[in-house]
Formats: sequence, structure tokens, C-alpha cells
Amino acid sequence: MSRTPLQPGTVAFVGAGPGDPDLLTVKALRALQQADVVIHDRLVARDILDLANPAAQLLNAGKEGFGPSMSQDDINGLIVAQALTGARVVRLKGGDPTVFGRLDEELDAVSAAGIDWHVVPGITAASASVAAIGQSQTKRGRNAAVRFLTGHDMKGFADHDWRTLARPGEVAAIYMGKKSARFIQGRLIMHGADRATPVTVIENASRLDQRVLSTTLERLPADLAEADLTGPALTFLGLAPRAAEAALVQSKQELA
Repeated sequence: MSRTPLQPGTVAFVGAGPGDPDLLTVKALRALQQADVVIHDRLVARDILDLANPAAQLLNAGKEGFGPSMSQDDINGLIVAQALTGARVVRLKGGDPTVFGRLDEELDAVSAAGIDWHVVPGITAASASVAAIGQSQTKRGRNAAVRFLTGHDMKGFADHDWRTLARPGEVAAIYMGKKSARFIQGRLIMHGADRATPVTVIENASRLDQRVLSTTLERLPADLAEADLTGPALTFLGLAPRAAEAALVQSKQELA
């Protein structure tokens, strides 16, 4: 692990992890403590921002799907402008900046301005969420691959290979999937997915206010509406919490 200090006029793109400050990497903590400016996402926990250099300027560059947001061009311009003043800039992103973090657009902007940069990876929401329910993203005999999907993109609800996702045993981690739950449900059932397929939604994974909703594909939209989850959430298609999965297996054995 490099201990090289964050240099003036450079940008560190740092993953803040899923929210628990204890899951912040040592390298990310060093960058925060050296920063003059921290440009952070809406989802970055206050406990993590509190770890930054006390003299650092904290700038909120939050984006929200289907909600009020700072435009990506404005964020790019803000990062570049701060670095060109000679500041040591940390662009702090929730989870891992390389996973649905629009990292490439920001890297292109700072590169075009001749600014040096580096990336500090973080623990992504899928890893924290699957740990919260006592499962693995891959398992021998069940799934040899896992898909990371986004619930929506620049055009609205995102389209995917629904026929493949509808097959038994498939596992997918769906980011930003709450508002697209009914769309996802419809596409999967249309392509033959079992309505009893387990679905788990983890809100505020790794945080003290974490909540876990265990449901099925058939019940997903209704249960989400009833649960009224307001925080950031990740949806696992094909996974149930370990205790719920064990109870289901026992029930099937008793009926056999």
C-alpha cells in the first residue's frame, strides 16, 4: 500500500464504502485526512465525512435518481476548478467508485485538464449487503457468476438480458432498484421467471439503521411499498437471508 501523500493540485477518487466508517480502507482514510477539498456524493455517511481533515472544505455534489441533482458536467467542472487552484482534492463516492459511480466521465474531465489523479477503491454495496444476510454472491452448485445491474440509466428504467436473468439459480445485485421494482418484476415474469424466486432488499447496508426486507419476485413491489424504505438500498435477485433460506428448505423437506 502506497503511503505517498496526496499532492497539491491532484485528485483522489476515493471509495467511501457502504457507510460503516470501520469499513473505510486505510488508504481512503489517509486521503481524507490530507485533503483540502472533499467533493462528496449524497450517500456518503456523515460519520465518514467527520473523518476528513478538519480544515477541509466539504462540497456536496449529490445526485439522486429521478430527483434533484447536480449535473454531471457541473460536477466535472467543480472537480477541475478546485484542483486547478492547487488544492488536494478528494472526490468521495459511496461504495466503490468503479461500480456505477460515473468514474470514467470524471476521469476524462480531469485528464483533459492535465490534472494528475489516482483511484482508491472501496467496498461496494453488494459486498456489504450480501454479508448482512449471511450469504455469498457465488456458491458452488448454485451460481458460477453474479451480475451487477443498475435499476435505471440515463434513459430511464434500464433494460437487461431478462431471459438469462429469469433462469433458475441466477443471482443479480441490483443497484438503484427500488423505483424500478415493478418494471424489473414485469420483465422477469414475462421471460419465465418463477414468481417464488427469492428477492432480498437491504437498506443502509452495514449502518446502524440497516433494514432487511425478505420477499419474493411476486411480492416485491407490494412489500417494498409497505416497508417504505427511504434510504439507499440494494436488491438481490435469487438470494434470501440465510435463516429464511434454511426455513424454506426445511419446509420443502417436510412436505416431501
